Formats: sequence, C-alpha cells, structure tokens
Amino acid sequence: MAKSIMIQGAGSNVGKSMIVAGLARACVRRGMSVRPFKPQNMSNNAAVTQNGGEIGRAQALQALACGVPPHTDMNPVLLKPETDIGAQVIVQGKRTATLKARDYAKAKPKLLGAVMDSFQRLSEGTDLVVVEGAGSPAEINLRAGDIANMGFAEAAKVPVVLIGDIDRGGVIAQMVGTHAILPSADRAHITGFAINKFRGDVSLFDDGMTAIADHTGWMPLGVIPWFADAWRLPAEDVMDIASKKGGAFKVAVPRLARIANFDDLDPLSSEPDVSVEIIEAGRPLPADADLILIPGSKSTISDLAHFKAQGWDIDLQAHVRRGGAVLGICGGYQMLGATISDPDGIEGPPRSVEGLGLLDVETVMTPHKRLALSNAVHTDSGAAVEGYEIHLGSTTGPDCDRAWLDLDGRPEGAQSHDGRIKGCYLHGLFSADSFRAAYLKELGGESRQTNYAADVEATLDALADHLETHLDIDALLTLAK
Repeated sequence: MAKSIMIQGAGSNVGKSMIVAGLARACVRRGMSVRPFKPQNMSNNAAVTQNGGEIGRAQALQALACGVPPHTDMNPVLLKPETDIGAQVIVQGKRTATLKARDYAKAKPKLLGAVMDSFQRLSEGTDLVVVEGAGSPAEINLRAGDIANMGFAEAAKVPVVLIGDIDRGGVIAQMVGTHAILPSADRAHITGFAINKFRGDVSLFDDGMTAIADHTGWMPLGVIPWFADAWRLPAEDVMDIASKKGGAFKVAVPRLARIANFDDLDPLSSEPDVSVEIIEAGRPLPADADLILIPGSKSTISDLAHFKAQGWDIDLQAHVRRGGAVLGICGGYQMLGATISDPDGIEGPPRSVEGLGLLDVETVMTPHKRLALSNAVHTDSGAAVEGYEIHLGSTTGPDCDRAWLDLDGRPEGAQSHDGRIKGCYLHGLFSADSFRAAYLKELGGESRQTNYAADVEATLDALADHLETHLDIDALLTLAK
C-alpha cells in the first residue's frame, strides 16, 4: 500500500493544484511511483480519461506530472456548476445527478464509499499518493459529511500539510486562525505547513514562519516564492483565466458565465506573436480582434442569453462585417447556429431559442453525454490532431456539409461559405502544433511555438526544481503515511 500525504489550503486558490503537480514531478524524478488524488473537485474544466470518464483538468495535469495516463479514480467526485445553486454530480467519471447545493450536502456521506474505493485502488502498486484538498478545512460549517478535506483525511488516515497564500495578505492569520477554529481531532491531522506565492526576499518572512510554528506546533516546510512560469501550465480554475499579452494577432475570448473546458486557450497563450484577451462581462468585444473565439459552456442556453445581454451578439456581427474570423468550440459552436432546442429540459425548462445565426446549423440537446478521446485530421492542411469530446446534444444543418475536420473517419464541424466562421465539438485542437500553425497562418497570424507539449513538460520540470529549492521535500516525505 502506498504512503500518502494531503495538501490542503488555508483558502481557495492558494496554489494547491500546482504544488501537487510540482511535488509529484519532483518525487517521480527521485525514482518514485506517484499518483495524484482529489476526492472532490468543483470545476467545469474537465478532462476525458482513457477509461471513458471525466475528471478535473488539474488532476489530468498532475497525472502528466506523474508520467501516467489520467484515470477516473484520481478524482472520484467532480461537481460541474450549472447554476448558482446547483451542479452536475460526476461520480467515478460518470454523470449521476444534478443537485442543488442543499441536496448535495445530504448526499455527500453516501459518496464517501466511492471516494474510498477509488483511493484504495489508486494506492495499489505505487509508492506515494499526493492528495489535494478543496477550498479550506476552516469552513467548519461544511464539516458534516465532508469528503473533500478533513472528512477524507480522517477516513483514510492521511496526514495533512497546510498551504497559505501570502500574496493575498494576512497569511499568519490564515494559518493560526485555521488552527484555532478546527476541532481538535481535525487539527491533529495537520503535521506541517508551507507558505506559497511569496514575492521578494523570503528571509523577510523568517519571523512569520516562527510565529506560525509557535502558535500551531506544525512543522515549517518552507516559503515558496512566486512561480513566474505558472501561466505556461494549463489553467485549472476559472479564476486562473487571464489575458496574455503577446504579439499583434489578437484573439478575443468572451468570458461566459459558465465557461467550460477553457484549456483550448492555453496553447494560444503560449504563442509569442498572439495576444489572448479575455473579455469580461460589461465590456464590448474589441474592434481590433483578428479572431473571436467562443469557448465551451456548461449551460449553453443560459450562456447564450448572457452573451446577448452583454451586447456581444451585436459586436460579433460587426466583427464579421469587418472581415474578422470566428471560431466556436463545443458550446460556442452550438451558439453560432440558428437554433438550440432542449425538448427534454436538460438545461432548464423545455424550450427552443434562437442562436447567433452565423452558421446554418441547428442543435438539439439530448440526454446522452458524449465522452471520447478522439483523433482528427484538419482537412485543409492535413495536420493531425489529438483531442477530446465532452458534450450533450447533436448539431446538423447545411453548413455541416463543409466539415473541416475528419474525426476518426467521420466529418466533424461546420463552416460558412467563405470559411471565416467555423465551429466544432473537438477540444484540444490548438495543442497540435501543426494545426495551430496552419490555422493561424490561414488568418494572417504566425506560430513560433513549435512544441507546446514539450513546453508544458519543461515547465513541470522547472516547477519541480522550484519546489526542490524552496520546499523541504525530504521532511515532507517523512510526514507521509
């Protein structure tokens, strides 16, 4: 049975996912067999696994850091928010229900069995499981039935290392306050701590580390400086999506309220001659954009209403009149059509709504979710693409006769007569260097990033080096049980 250690945070977005990825890569380079695990994740940025399920994108990146394929056991419970009060519940890779927050709280204790089954399977035949918590254990109002933090640590008898984020300020209060508010039984699981995202001379926080250690009794494991190349790794959380200033070729991306599977943006952001601008609600789509990319959505119809409420439909029409290009992926593809119908009420009440009308296609929502790792060929350039499909609904219409991808032997996608407006269901297109170069060249841009996958691998190695320098990994591994 593997040893395990759990990385929890004194708050959300403290860098847990990145630390788990870097720690995993560091341990793999030490000759260990490592697996990542997150009992419960909440994200609309999902990855499709070889065993036909879906997990959080962060666990897929952590699997890459471990040098193993992603598996549904790495994230047995995935919550995909559909509304402000409800989420789709994915258990061991498969959709089981859509529940409101109050109903999910009642269902959590029943999910612990699936979580523990996955953890036990993952622990077999490996040296170390690095577990990632969710949010903060200090949210004691959520402790009853918890499976994400201390509830799991207690059930699996896994020691915890607590991470604080100094960049947002008040980190001593974060750490000492967490110690003070936790019940004694939960507090006992925390054996060490580290501080993340420090800017400047880390020795200036020596007294702060001493103060935290004195107040908590936890082992200090290090102060981790800001990792400047974090943007080169695929973003896990919607909070991490950011504009990236590059060259003159501008890609404008409207931030949908339920944006999903936005990893399509990461390879474009890596291009030196491409600027990716995230357009927040209330701002117009920029008139100088070369490409407007409408990303995936967890709730296509409601995000279409959100899109129109910002006036982006008017901006998009003006962009097209100026000769600009448009690409819709998955939910964005569905929005570009004439209508979206939801006869079974999958995304709310049964209804049919008008789309953006830029492609002559129609989408009908169906209960079956397609989850598949897929290989494709870009028909114009012959470039090979490896991607994934993760969507409800099917799209048909005259513009599908101009499919621009051959997807495992079948036509995929649709485009306008002049080819400037395109849509498809395949995520991961831009990770293929040859396709990305061909597509940018078609629009008058240029690609100078020749190996995106190698760049991600090199960044994971740099992250591991960063943690080897600033985190006492030897001491951390002595805490693992």
